[in-house]
Amino acid sequence: MAEDMSIESYLAQGGVLTNPSNVPPRYRAELMKLMTTFVDSELAGAAGFADVINAGPGIKERIAAAKIVLEKTDNADRVLKIMSEFGVDGDRYATHHPWTARLDRDADIGASRSDHDMRLAVFNYPLDGWSDAVVMNLLMGRAVAVQMAEFSLVSYQPLAEAFRAIAPVEARHAELAEEGLAKLAEGDAAGLQASIDYWWPRVAASFGASDSAKAESLRAMGLRRSGNAELKARWEAEAGAVLDRLGLKAG
Repeated sequence: MAEDMSIESYLAQGGVLTNPSNVPPRYRAELMKLMTTFVDSELAGAAGFADVINAGPGIKERIAAAKIVLEKTDNADRVLKIMSEFGVDGDRYATHHPWTARLDRDADIGASRSDHDMRLAVFNYPLDGWSDAVVMNLLMGRAVAVQMAEFSLVSYQPLAEAFRAIAPVEARHAELAEEGLAKLAEGDAAGLQASIDYWWPRVAASFGASDSAKAESLRAMGLRRSGNAELKARWEAEAGAVLDRLGLKAG
């Protein structure tokens, strides 16, 4: 970084930061929020999916579900290690929050966060059996793929590298869900459609408000490149195409 250039100007021109020592306070706050949301969502998502492993219709499905739980927990750990460089106690963090806590199935909290942690709102809703879990995993898996493409370019280099390593793992989760949904679609399509109708708006809400006022400041810091509406539209197109191939409809 040129000596006569502020960190803010450096970031606005596409620069990257590499360690906690050169991170300004406002940037640090937004970076920690981004990492916390990811870690909390991965841990809450893994906890919820763990509860339905034994509902899998066969050994292959149960192994796949267990692998997803393991890998989501490992993904959270990757980012938690980076958070620990900013003073977060990783060991205490993993056991401090009620990751299995869920609201009633018919609750409607929009994009609101829970009182417990920073998980995305969608991870506050309970899964309703195996088929419902597969649908949720597909729709959210596609949403995560869109977010990973975005966050793999963040201006904090260690986090960008972690997200680039995580991206193909999460992409495989969505592929497994698509394989599972294709198999399920040969049977109870009506039940699957009901789950799609339930989860679609809840996953959509995870992208946040389309007119978010914070987008520009995050862009200036190199923590965002695309707006919420653009990311949501990308997800709608990609997830909708998958459902269409399986003879199902977007919610």
